[in-house]
Amino acid sequence: MNRYYNIPSDRFIMGSLFVVTNRLDTLLGRELKEFDITTKQWFLSIVVSSIFNDSPTMKETAIQMGCSHQNVKQVAAKLKQKGLLTMEKDKDDQRITRISMTKKSDELWKKIDPKGNEFINLMYEGIDKKDLDTVKRVLDKIGYNLENMDRDK
Repeated sequence: MNRYYNIPSDRFIMGSLFVVTNRLDTLLGRELKEFDITTKQWFLSIVVSSIFNDSPTMKETAIQMGCSHQNVKQVAAKLKQKGLLTMEKDKDDQRITRISMTKKSDELWKKIDPKGNEFINLMYEGIDKKDLDTVKRVLDKIGYNLENMDRDK
């Protein structure tokens, strides 16, 4: 029985996004703690290494992460201190800083990947591909709408 039957779907989904985000951050943070990596550092690393073909700028990374340039700068600085990331000025425009993952980072992710894959498999347990594809489309549309709302301000 659905214990939330009296909550309108749009409100339920919005609240659930917050709850899921908090739980994901907590549980994933526990898994990453042994590697001395936070969830934000993990996410930045995934974005930089997976989305871009070349070293992205701080601004490009911030847009993909859905956060501020300043937030990316702070997280990147921590990864740089750990030797997992480099930050270099753009050769054509010194105002721009580009981010690159290091070989040390590649080695760390090889250690983390098995745990990460297990975490993902457990998180999606019992959810079929069709449902995952539907959630993907809905979240993509919500993200698009939020980008438009941000642009309009």
